[in-house]
Amino acid sequence: MTEVQGELSAGVVSETRCYPWRWRGREAAMVKDRPLAIAYDVRGAGLSLLLLPAFSSISTRAELGGLAVELAQHYRVITLDWLGFGESARPAGCSRPTIYQAMLNDFVRDVVPEVAGVVACGHSAGYTLGLAAQGGVPGLRAIALVAPTWRGPLPTAIGERRRIYALLRWLVWSPLLGQGLYALNAHPAFLRWMMGRHVYSDAAFITPELMQAKHQTTQFPGARFASAAFVTGGLDPVQRRTDWLDLIESTTVPKLAIAGQQTPPKSGAEMEMLKAMAGVQWATVPGSLAAHEESSKAVLENLKPFLKEHLGK
Repeated sequence: MTEVQGELSAGVVSETRCYPWRWRGREAAMVKDRPLAIAYDVRGAGLSLLLLPAFSSISTRAELGGLAVELAQHYRVITLDWLGFGESARPAGCSRPTIYQAMLNDFVRDVVPEVAGVVACGHSAGYTLGLAAQGGVPGLRAIALVAPTWRGPLPTAIGERRRIYALLRWLVWSPLLGQGLYALNAHPAFLRWMMGRHVYSDAAFITPELMQAKHQTTQFPGARFASAAFVTGGLDPVQRRTDWLDLIESTTVPKLAIAGQQTPPKSGAEMEMLKAMAGVQWATVPGSLAAHEESSKAVLENLKPFLKEHLGK
């Protein structure tokens, strides 16, 4: 682990570090067994709290800043960029659910084995539940799921067309045609439309500065690989709703689910199913799929009492 920079935010020192991760699975030859850099930040002191951003072409650990700065007043807060997103490595051939689960498991084992709580946004929810279900974190006391999703945007919007989505994914991954297709998806006009329709509920939140930052993160070399996998359902942690609900039910760690009140209807219906599940506390806040970023204060109003109850602070 190598520290690469530090900063002071709201009286809390933030250190940016790099975790050199090696994938040992059967696809390891695709990356020549070289270490893959996973970027992460550390803030505060005390019990360790891991914050995981959502998956999308515009998602980075920066979207967790509002939560991280406040929570770092009470905890040691770690935020990371998933493999293929943000400032982490974006290799070809590494966009598989088994790889992402292994990356999270290894990161926790090597960087934060004492983690007491996890706040997982979007698709991070399924991988966090997978981590807990495997029993590799004996000290885990609380899991918060913010706008949790288990199915990618295309399968959610259009339905199960897995063979078609696999073909589309392959096309976007291809060298020339794929770069052109991805360029259309990452065009500022399309990004603004997507952000206003699905990600944020308040158009005023989408400032020129936010647009610039979101567009910039889509332009890193290799950005199309994980993005295409996510959109087409290739990074779905489970394949069926029953498996998703079983995963939640089988995870005995106390859970809080928070949903945005303006979440798109199909995604919102999936989240609403958690409301009646035993062992799941439920809350709604203003916002949509990025409620953790757009409405961080409202999320914190629900999150802080939950963490205090189960972590003691």
